[in-house]
Amino acid sequence: MKKLLLIFLIFCSCACSVTAQSPLQSPFAVRGFHLDLRIQVMTMDALKAFAVQLRDEGINTVIMEWEGTYPFGKHPLIPNRYAYTREEVVSFVKYCNKLGIDVIPLQQSFGHVEYILRNDRYKELREDAKDFSQVCPLQTRQDSALFTDLYTDLASTHTSKYIHIGGDETYLLGHDARCRAMVAREGKSKLYIDYIRMLCNIVIKLGKTPVLWADIALKYPDAIKLLPKGTVFIDWNYGWDMNHFGDHQKLLQSGYEIWGAPAIRSSPDNYFLTEWEKHFKNIRDFIPAAAKMGYKGIVMTSWSTSGQYSPVFESEDEISEEYAIRHVYPLSGFNMLVAAYAEAIKSPDPLDIDGFIKKYCAEQYGFTAAESAAFLKALKTGPYEIVHGEVESKFRLSAKQLLDSTQAAMDVLYGLKPSKNKPEFEHYRVMMEIRRNYLRFHSILEEINSAEFKPTQIPGVLKELQNLLIAQDIADTHFSGLNKDFLYPAEIKEENELRNIRAKLLFDRLSRNK
Repeated sequence: MKKLLLIFLIFCSCACSVTAQSPLQSPFAVRGFHLDLRIQVMTMDALKAFAVQLRDEGINTVIMEWEGTYPFGKHPLIPNRYAYTREEVVSFVKYCNKLGIDVIPLQQSFGHVEYILRNDRYKELREDAKDFSQVCPLQTRQDSALFTDLYTDLASTHTSKYIHIGGDETYLLGHDARCRAMVAREGKSKLYIDYIRMLCNIVIKLGKTPVLWADIALKYPDAIKLLPKGTVFIDWNYGWDMNHFGDHQKLLQSGYEIWGAPAIRSSPDNYFLTEWEKHFKNIRDFIPAAAKMGYKGIVMTSWSTSGQYSPVFESEDEISEEYAIRHVYPLSGFNMLVAAYAEAIKSPDPLDIDGFIKKYCAEQYGFTAAESAAFLKALKTGPYEIVHGEVESKFRLSAKQLLDSTQAAMDVLYGLKPSKNKPEFEHYRVMMEIRRNYLRFHSILEEINSAEFKPTQIPGVLKELQNLLIAQDIADTHFSGLNKDFLYPAEIKEENELRNIRAKLLFDRLSRNK
């Protein structure tokens, strides 16, 4: 009897030990990642490699914002020069499905449709004759015909039960005369929801479930319950108060399924700045909050740009080109934040940021605890923009002071010697090179915009600019080498040119006055 009792106690002890060591189950059935291909279009090999990376991190859903990279059959003006073939799209979806990843297509259908409305074929759908960002929601027949075509095409190549219809940031809502009249009669909420309901019904007729961003519904929630019951909302929150867009409780009480969405690339990130600390805190704070609120899914967003465009007009009424405002460093440089997200969704508890980074740096780069701390401090150094010559900081800083601290951080990164995964670590260095060059340029601007600046100083400034242009070329070579298998060559060339254009133009202007 004693022997049986001893065996039982040993068994219980082992069982408890196994349970204690088992990983916690994720509170989210949908564990997603959003891929934004508006700019910085990944090669198909890079897409598939990233899908494997996501699978290994426990991700089971990818939301593909194809935009102009999708080869729409009936609408040949929509695809851009980086568009994939239909065979590539089908192959990618099948590849992901074999990995256990559901691929949800995202088709913007209200705002953020410049790439469609810029074409004269769709000019009657515009809310504004010059701002091509948004369709008029009262052009019901034409809107319905267009998006029926697009959704039908996407449904033919994607096996997912979902289609994401976008619906965020409809800044022109109620802008034209027809819409203003309806808003006066029935309010903006009704104008928005009626149009979204039409889109949802198109998706449902295709046998799919509609998904949309939640920000505008939160802003104008009065008619939200008019949407089909199966609709899924994605509540995106990048570090702000829950009521940032509107009364959050109305969304929670609506009865619709909700997914949450933090970000690893978002405003004010750009070529020259990545707010690492902001994104780590967003992961730490919002993911457990979403779990506590009972959200069924979580989707990490990763924006390559702001979604706003700067038009180039060839005449008062004719646009020749549009350039994306605020480019961000490619997704190739953010493996650490992807891993932090994957770690955070395994548990309802907040991510231990310092503990995670220490562990990640030890495993990925072979760093000691002290080296990991130095690495993190360098990444977080001086995360401030410069706007109209002023450093956007609560402390009074000059561009030169910010440059000095950034140079010190860069020296730290070059002083660290990773013993493994060296190419991944190089991305941090080139990001810091790019930022250092940006601050060198702004230090020069600070000097020449001073009231004390004299024409006799121009030769010295030109020498500084020459040295900066050389440094930019070095950073470009570094950037190109790291991303040659990730982006297409023409994209890399454009990224380098746009990133450096201000310094080159200033050099040319001052050269005429020496």
